[in-house]
Amino acid sequence: MARELSAATKAIVRATVPALAARGTEITAAMYVLLFKDEEVRNLFNQSNQGEGGRQTKALAQAILAYAQNIDNLGVLGPAVERIAQKHVGLQIKQHHYPHVANALLAAIKQVLGEAATDEVLAAWGEAYWFLADILIGREKQVYEELGSAEGGWAGWRRFRIADKRRESDIITSFVLEPEDGRPVIRHRPGQYLTFRFEVTGKGEYRRNYSISSAPNGKTYRISVKREPSGLISNYLHDKLAVGDVLEVAPPAGDFFLKENTSRPVVLLSGGVGLTPMVSMLEDIAAKESVANVYYVHGAEDGKVHAMGEHVRKLTFGRDGMRSAIFYRAPNSDDRKGVHYDQEGFVTLDWLAENTPLKDADIYLCGPKPFLATFVNGLAKAGVPQDRIHYEFFGPADDLAA
Repeated sequence: MARELSAATKAIVRATVPALAARGTEITAAMYVLLFKDEEVRNLFNQSNQGEGGRQTKALAQAILAYAQNIDNLGVLGPAVERIAQKHVGLQIKQHHYPHVANALLAAIKQVLGEAATDEVLAAWGEAYWFLADILIGREKQVYEELGSAEGGWAGWRRFRIADKRRESDIITSFVLEPEDGRPVIRHRPGQYLTFRFEVTGKGEYRRNYSISSAPNGKTYRISVKREPSGLISNYLHDKLAVGDVLEVAPPAGDFFLKENTSRPVVLLSGGVGLTPMVSMLEDIAAKESVANVYYVHGAEDGKVHAMGEHVRKLTFGRDGMRSAIFYRAPNSDDRKGVHYDQEGFVTLDWLAENTPLKDADIYLCGPKPFLATFVNGLAKAGVPQDRIHYEFFGPADDLAA
């Protein structure tokens, strides 16, 4: 791996910034068309992210532009590199996949920019791509080795049996998974996710990430899945799979997890099915003997879709330093204030500032994109330091500051 990009390459990459800003999404759209001609590579991607206005295409274009803009100071991209590496490990992306991406990217640049994509430009971007790729490959190799050698760890795909299936709400169902081989499982970091490989008859192979919704126990995992109206895999899980069925699972991954040994208060803030990693964190905190200072704040539409409410109440009931607040946007006739929920309407920054130690806490967030965009940006504007704002977002790594 090159220690540093050449000065000439940096200069050429910097010079392409205006073109990337103007035509980046055209380049990434063309790249995916070329890339997905290979079925093995295509199966690595969640194809649902290719729709919805080209979310993945736009996200990759933003990432490439950020790389070009920061070519002289790549250290600022460290957190993004770790996030990408963790996603790749979850999806089981390996070194031999990288040349496919390189070839598709350079061909797309040439296709879209035409004569402006000179041999010098393509050579510079080839060097820049492989410089970053080598960093990712090295980090991913390290993570794969750590997961494979850890107690209860494994490499590749492992077969898990559904030990329990529980309806949590009208739209969310939990699945408890135990390894088919009966051996221990690696203790995940609360907040991390599992990646699943599905073979759907007549449809092909699909891969999906689901947050682990249980505390680490070395024996099982639990995931809690929202039924999406047009979600092929979520409906497959809800309707087709039963106790005893077997799933293929990759080891836990993700750079979003509860910090260990911190003396700061913790605020767990979620919306909708974003509660899943928060419940994992809350269970983990509740299982420890140390005095906690944790605030669990969750927003849902109403009691019909709110999952794990009773479970959270049991975890926090009578525990010094553990508090929960549930918001229902529009409670229904069966929802009782003080029993099923605490506040009507949306969670707001003003409420959080008045009722939680925002300025002193580590804040963990998970939820739909509008929810995250509101709070990730709002907390920063409210003066919460960036290194205390931690969030998980499934789908392309969208620019939430946009």
